[in-house]
Amino acid sequence: MESKIIYLVQELDARHQETLHQLAPNYEFRTQENPPTTSELPFVEMMLGWDPEIGKDILALEKSHLRWIQANSAGVDYLDLVTLREKGILLSNMSGIHAIPIAESVIGMLLARYRGIQTAIRAQTAKQWLPHTEITYDELNGKKMVIIGAGKIGQQLASIATALGVEVSGVNRSGRQLEHFATVYRQSDLCTHLNKFDIVVNILPLTNETHHFYNDAFFSQVKPGAQFINVGRGASVDTAAIIRALEEKQLSFVGLDVFETEPLEETSPLWTMENVMITPHIAGLVRHFQQKIMTIYEANLTSYLQTGTLARNEVDLTSGY
Repeated sequence: MESKIIYLVQELDARHQETLHQLAPNYEFRTQENPPTTSELPFVEMMLGWDPEIGKDILALEKSHLRWIQANSAGVDYLDLVTLREKGILLSNMSGIHAIPIAESVIGMLLARYRGIQTAIRAQTAKQWLPHTEITYDELNGKKMVIIGAGKIGQQLASIATALGVEVSGVNRSGRQLEHFATVYRQSDLCTHLNKFDIVVNILPLTNETHHFYNDAFFSQVKPGAQFINVGRGASVDTAAIIRALEEKQLSFVGLDVFETEPLEETSPLWTMENVMITPHIAGLVRHFQQKIMTIYEANLTSYLQTGTLARNEVDLTSGY
């Protein structure tokens, strides 16, 4: 009898591994320490996490048993969605588990700018006590924010920002109204409203449609002096365009956690621009990551084994999210 294999790419402690073994007792488990051999690749039915080398080899097989991939990230732009769709392979992501840390990171960036904390940190490094007249300060309360990408992360951010007195609008494809947003616009209508907002936050997934969504044309339509935060995907922003928008003072502040090229090149002018805050793709880091992904692993593995379907976070392979 041919073995049925679950390839557990994500490192998990022993108790979590035992939980999965109990849910799927009729499957052989492989890990990165003991990966499937070449002869076993056709019998891998599920991948919990993504191994680019072995995954690519499995997808290249004329015949394989691969039926479900559970990504360990919210974005899945690094996967070949066309091939997954053609082969009828289910895909799910970790959408939702990063909502609180990313939302808090956005608020942190904005408060660092509005309350003069970014300037004070630079002065501390130089052992300087700056007079108040040399620190630009303002209040986040009363500002108008638009969150482009009103999914789980966007909704969490809207909840926190609203509690701080920010008037928050959102953007999604349908314009469907959501809790915590003053209003939600359709993505196709966004540009007619852009000049209303003091703060623009990107949380869009990366697709063919959102690659370089934030370009010269986009930045020319924002409110002069607006602030822009990117915690979505680096390639959604045309890096040269955002540098121009800063140099031309169309944007007064930019907070970037993700970049077109990572690590950001040492020669990038973004490093030395005083109105730019850079974090090294850390906004989505989650404490107790294994515990949180296990809730999705368990729900989806149970559902898959019982019905062949997924209970949580199934990705539409056409839209990419």
